Amino acid sequence: MPTVKKVAILQSNYIPWKGYFDLVAAVDEFILYDDVQFTKNDWRNRNRIKTPHGVQWITIPVGQHIHRCICDVRVGSGWQPRHWKTLEANYRRSPHFDEISSWLAPLYLDESHDMLSALNRHFIVEICAWLGISTRITCSQAYRSFGGGTQRLVDLCAQAGATAYVSGPAARAYIDPAAFERAGIALQWFDYQGYPEYPQAWGAFDHYVTILDLLFNCGRDAPRYMRYVA
Repeated sequence: MPTVKKVAILQSNYIPWKGYFDLVAAVDEFILYDDVQFTKNDWRNRNRIKTPHGVQWITIPVGQHIHRCICDVRVGSGWQPRHWKTLEANYRRSPHFDEISSWLAPLYLDESHDMLSALNRHFIVEICAWLGISTRITCSQAYRSFGGGTQRLVDLCAQAGATAYVSGPAARAYIDPAAFERAGIALQWFDYQGYPEYPQAWGAFDHYVTILDLLFNCGRDAPRYMRYVA
């Protein structure tokens, strides 16, 4: 039978939500698409946590300059211990805080990164490892560039040897399906609907927070509330 290889391409995010990791787990290669424009006030350098006072953003300082690619964004200093202190203050009473903090705290307190893209990738890889997600994670910079838009995605897939491209539903607004059809690459849409709720502290349930919320609250049971099978 012909070899089937599924690829997804997405910008790196800081400690992403559970759906991001489900997309990673659904493919054979996940390409971090970081040689594209950095977007201010987006998920690249911030995410949401639950607190007694409602949902709160935690943000990596990256300066004000917006005319740069994600892979060229430098991070500020001093934020890592602050972020860990914030996570500890709001999740230390969670059932699995000790289990998760044993490997997560050193990422904040014992390591440092100058570049946002490398930092995001490191956190994503470490979280995948803990979840048992073995998908190959690569960077778009490792492939040749042939322009932008849908054709760039098609070219990346072709160079990666993809037979199928798996995309999040938001991309329906701009992807040209015919470009994938011409290249002989199947276009598949990932569905983020129907996630079950899990035990979550601090008020009304919110799916759209960092996956760390799920890990602190559920530990090794986290996959029960995700799409992938551990």
